[in-house]
Order: sequence, then C-alpha cells, then structure tokens
Amino acid sequence: MKIKIINPNTTWSMTEKIGACARMVAATTTEIIAVSPSMGPVSIESHYDEAMCVPGLLEEIRAGEACGVDGYVIACFGDPGLYAAREIARGPVIGIAEAAMHTASFVGASFSVVTTLSRTCGMAWHLAERYGMQRFCRNVRACDLNVLDLERKDSNALRVITEECRRALIQDKADCIVLGCAGMTDLCREISRDIDAPVIDGVGAAVRTVEGIVQLGLRTSKRGEWAYPPSKEYTGMLQGFSR
Repeated sequence: MKIKIINPNTTWSMTEKIGACARMVAATTTEIIAVSPSMGPVSIESHYDEAMCVPGLLEEIRAGEACGVDGYVIACFGDPGLYAAREIARGPVIGIAEAAMHTASFVGASFSVVTTLSRTCGMAWHLAERYGMQRFCRNVRACDLNVLDLERKDSNALRVITEECRRALIQDKADCIVLGCAGMTDLCREISRDIDAPVIDGVGAAVRTVEGIVQLGLRTSKRGEWAYPPSKEYTGMLQGFSR
C-alpha cells in the first residue's frame, strides 16, 4: 500500500517529522511518502493561509494519482482542500482533524482540542460542527504558540502544550485530548504519558484510517458530490489545473 502524506505548508523540517511519525504507526507493508507542495505558505495560521495552500496541495494529489498512490492524508488540522481533493482522488483522502476527532470519540465520551494560536480556535470549532463532533468537543484551547515554534530546538512548546492539555482534563472535564496541529505529532506519546490520558495525534489516526479503508477495498465514490469535477478551461496562474 502506498500512502501519500501532504503537509500543505512548505516547511520541510515539519514534513520530515510528520513522515517519520507516520512510519512509526503504519503497517510494515505500507509505504509512506511525505511531501510538501512546491508552492504555498511556510505555515498555516489563518483562513488566508489555508486558501493559499490549496493549489499546491491539489497539485500533489494530481501527482499522486499519476503514480498509483492508494490513499492520502492532509496533514494540517484545518483539513484544507479536503473535499476538492476527494473529487480528484480515486482512493480515500483523510484530513487529520476529521480522523483525530472521530478517533477521540472512540476512546472517550468527550475531548478537548489543544492547538497553537487563539485565532485558529474558531476554525477548529467549525470543523467539529462539520464533522458532527460538536457534542463530543468540550473545548478548543490555544497555547498561543506559532506553528514554527514547534520546529525550534530551543522552544518551550512541549512544556506549554502539556500544561494546557492537563488544564483541559481538569477544567473542561475532557476524557482525552486532540492535538490541533500536525507539527505536534512527535509530542503525542510523551504528553500522553505525562498527563495519564489518551492524546490523539491526527497524523497517526489518519494513516491508520486510510490503511483500513484501502484494506476494505473501498474507494472514494464518484457518484454525486465527490464525482470528478467537470472538465473546463482554467486561465491565468491556474491554467495548468484544467482537467
């Protein structure tokens, strides 16, 4: 099985970390291909960043379709471009927020999301509502860390995130924690040990979800909403995206 993990930002150190963590949970027979797009923002921390990362993300989906990729993971907690990616992919495309929230609902009656910047909390709440997870989600909590702080060796990110996760268990009475950024993937197990509660990393959850769907012999339905988009001309900078 071949799974392509797309980190929609262009920070390669984060992409390499995401790929390494994905390989730790994937089956030994699964090939993990971790990539960043050739264009886009270095980090995704706003609606504008999300919008600007989507063309590069879709370019990677198209390239994956050309080389026989079986399924995809979108490794950004905003799940940018998810439905558009499903329209052009044969195999499953899973966003890490969707995978993490559903997985959390299997291991606890409630969860809180611990994310980076306060300005992204509303985006996480919107996703919880879209995925039908709002009744499980006790809170969305920000650490007020920039995404790229997670890549700095001298960062205090682990301590700050762990403390926020602990507060979520006590103050929100959450049963488990969802980490709200793909850049936190390498911290998941250590935080879980420190707070003695399940901590869900969306990258790992999405990889195992893709593996299960592919093993069931399922593909993305091409009837209705996620059918291939109609062929038409695109102009200007998007000319190469015409189907």
